[in-house]
Amino acid sequence: MKRRIRSAMRENDSSDADTSSMVKGEDNVPSKRDCYQSPIIQSKSKKKKKKKKSKELSSSTGDVNSLDVILEDLSFGVNPSGAQGQPSKKKSEIVNGGGDRPGKVCTTHILQVDPKFLSAENELRRIFGSKVVSSFERSNQPGSSRQSRPVRRGSHTHRKTILVSPSDHWPRWDGSLSMELLEHGDGCNYFRQVLFPTSIIWIVLTIFSYVHSSTYSLAQRQFEAAKATHDLNSIASILLHHPYHVDSLITLAEYFKFSGDLQMSADATAKSLYALECAWHPLFNPLQNSCQLKYEHDTNKPIFTTLFAHMKNMDRRGCHRSALEICKLLISLDSDDPMGALFCVDYFSLRAEEYKWLERFSEEYNSDNSLWLYPNFSYALAICRFYLEREERSRETEMKSENKSTSSDLMKQALMLHPSVVRKLVAKVPLKEQVWTKITNHGFFGTDQTGSASLDHLINIYVERSYIIWRLPELHNFLKDTALSVIEKMETSRSEAKDWECVRKEAFASDKNEYSHLMVSDFSDSTPTIPPENLQNFMIDPRLAEMHNVGENQENLPDVARAPREVANRNALAVLFESMLPWFDYGTREDEGQEQENGMARDDED
Repeated sequence: MKRRIRSAMRENDSSDADTSSMVKGEDNVPSKRDCYQSPIIQSKSKKKKKKKKSKELSSSTGDVNSLDVILEDLSFGVNPSGAQGQPSKKKSEIVNGGGDRPGKVCTTHILQVDPKFLSAENELRRIFGSKVVSSFERSNQPGSSRQSRPVRRGSHTHRKTILVSPSDHWPRWDGSLSMELLEHGDGCNYFRQVLFPTSIIWIVLTIFSYVHSSTYSLAQRQFEAAKATHDLNSIASILLHHPYHVDSLITLAEYFKFSGDLQMSADATAKSLYALECAWHPLFNPLQNSCQLKYEHDTNKPIFTTLFAHMKNMDRRGCHRSALEICKLLISLDSDDPMGALFCVDYFSLRAEEYKWLERFSEEYNSDNSLWLYPNFSYALAICRFYLEREERSRETEMKSENKSTSSDLMKQALMLHPSVVRKLVAKVPLKEQVWTKITNHGFFGTDQTGSASLDHLINIYVERSYIIWRLPELHNFLKDTALSVIEKMETSRSEAKDWECVRKEAFASDKNEYSHLMVSDFSDSTPTIPPENLQNFMIDPRLAEMHNVGENQENLPDVARAPREVANRNALAVLFESMLPWFDYGTREDEGQEQENGMARDDED
């Protein structure tokens, strides 16, 4: 019986193969009869083919209609117009943004990232020329410790990535980190119903989240334990076994930054960004502004921190266009803007001379309150219009945008809305002309506080981030002339100033600082450093101190207790870091010791 069954199966397989080959031959290879047909027979065959195509099209449209019916039955809210859950909405309402919609809306292409501008090396070649950059790389190649290392025979190729270019000395990607689509309560993958109405289409965002493997979770627990004890040596040992543990790489980058080795810090940041990109889901394409990673998920937080550090590294190298693309990516990943990228995008666009893009961004990207109310955008838009007017004058053409305000009007509006910026800019830039003393002594520009904690914090961020722009002579004179005209206007009438004060109070009505999670130092160009001796003490493992004290007598331990470290004439930042470590002792103040002795004496007298 078994033999009969096998023989029958072989016959069926052979017959199926013959029939399939015959069908393929009939479909693909034309016969001689077909080649020598008469024109009448050929026209008949064409008509038959057209009928077949029409039948196929009708069947496909029927399938599409049936799919729409099925989706409507499942209440997914899909309709032929593409607007989900709102079939009765008119086109004009979608264009004007009518109805309920999220607070933060953006267009399809305004945050689209151009991958050809993400490479810092390419931007340096565009600025200085490929010959200059190549000669610089060749001159630094012999002195590099990495290049002097012998190349292994079993060298491996790295995965191609968009954000960074992997170095040859980096290890192979271990695949310990991955990404997945978020799941609904019923366990089905879904596209989050976040609809952003635009003037063209409706955008459905896909929400993703990073996922840790078992080995990565083990490394994460080891990292949390080392972080709790402030043991940086253990964090370095984690990277020996897990070279792409992102949190350890971020910590190592911070250590190199404080030690003054900015190149090693940028290398660690790029390596962590390479690991995060290698873990991307096949459907994850953040460059098109169609995918999001919510910062509220703990596994997603490292990519925001790494992208922000990478953006600052691009700025430090002078690659402002690359930094602008990274900034756009940060804004598109999470509309809540947890890293404060909205307060950097104006600076990078001005440094990259993307004036028209910044104006378009301020018009098309909507947030809780209009962008021009923020101090960075109110001043940046005036600068944009200033340079665009200069370009139009050089081309000897009239202004095409008649409805737009002039640069002087925009600067007056910025000064009336945020007058406290002037005093802080004069001190930070600094502006040392005698006329600035007259301007800052005026009652309208005399104060540097607005009464709103949120607005004061945003102004401090703006001054720290963008003060260097105002060192340009043309902008210096532009600000000076406009401030003097505002003072002349204040002497005649103060009604307009009161109106702008009302606008400012309504826009920033909260008494609390809503942006306290953003540190002003994160937006600074200066890099804090720690002296090498303090860094060496900072890296001491407490277990090493115990090994040094093994030979000492246990009875003498109270007498040879750790001596309090001196804090006078030392770097305040280094003292702050050392105070976090449990094996450092700064003792008590003399005043506190005297107060304790006086308190004990009073207790004895009582």
